[in-house]
Amino acid sequence: MGSAEHLSDSAEHVSDSVPKLDKTLPRHERRIWETVFRKPITSFWSLRDIPYNRVAKRVWRGLFEDRVFGWAAELGFYFLFALFPTLICASSILGLVARSAQSFYGQLLGHLAIVIPTSAMGAVLKTFNETTTSATSGKVTFGLVAAIWSASVGVTAIQETLNAVYNIEDRRSYLMARLQAIGLTILLIIMVSLGLGSMLGGDYLSHLIGVQVHDTILRMAGIVSVRLVSWALAALLLALTFAVLYYWAPDCNMRWHWITPGAVIGIVGWMLASLGFRIYLHYFNSYSVTYGSLGAVVILLMWFYITGLMLLIGAEVNSQIEAAAAERSLELHDSGSTGVHAQAVASAPRG
Repeated sequence: MGSAEHLSDSAEHVSDSVPKLDKTLPRHERRIWETVFRKPITSFWSLRDIPYNRVAKRVWRGLFEDRVFGWAAELGFYFLFALFPTLICASSILGLVARSAQSFYGQLLGHLAIVIPTSAMGAVLKTFNETTTSATSGKVTFGLVAAIWSASVGVTAIQETLNAVYNIEDRRSYLMARLQAIGLTILLIIMVSLGLGSMLGGDYLSHLIGVQVHDTILRMAGIVSVRLVSWALAALLLALTFAVLYYWAPDCNMRWHWITPGAVIGIVGWMLASLGFRIYLHYFNSYSVTYGSLGAVVILLMWFYITGLMLLIGAEVNSQIEAAAAERSLELHDSGSTGVHAQAVASAPRG
């Protein structure tokens, strides 16, 4: 009787903790992913028993099996579709506090020129300024809900793509998934605005120090210090953005991690790829010749594709690290040993 009760409790626990897995998964992979969700690892950085080549092979295979490159193209399209509603939404939220919010947010967006190609950034700022100038404050405020709803399309696409990366099917209703997407959209807008604001604040304080401080050494030290602090804060907010997306977007019970290998690879890869794309456009810009007036739109769409791709590669790295840990744990369990995955779970504090 006690054994039956234990099995019943165990089955109930599994059904609550394991999401709805992809029906096409092979039996061995299904067992691995059930272990991933049933016993999530506590740290991505202390996996000594897992060979790096196993993780690399799983990531490489997962990039194609999970259609990461195709999902990135879909993300790029939805990001472009959600761009201007997002900007209108952000400036409208700021407009509740400041009358000059549109011009202020335009200055914030200027810092995106660090990663967005110049020709595409010019088109973004021009469209944003035209939209906010032609709309009265009443119209913009009235349209805030519609703007948030449209902007959440990009986050909804992220939810679907991260579910594919983790090989799960979404159990949420359309309304619940959309409400979560709207909440994530507002949170992401706030974090991105704070990140851009930290760089704008760094520029302002650097200019102030350059004018007020006359000693050359102190002036240079102050400017460098302010710049470093503002960039460090922006980097932390960017890392937090990745952590929030990886935690809340997929329809599964994830363990919160501040910084993960996937986030580091995604952020560094995104910055390097954006820089490489800018260099390519500087020396080999043939988009205007090929696409004419649509060149700036195509460039922006390509940059969004790069952004979505790096976001998904980071998620793929995280998911395959967890899968490799679960696979190693199952192998050692079947042979009578205890793996690093089981050790990490066993040492975790009970909630």
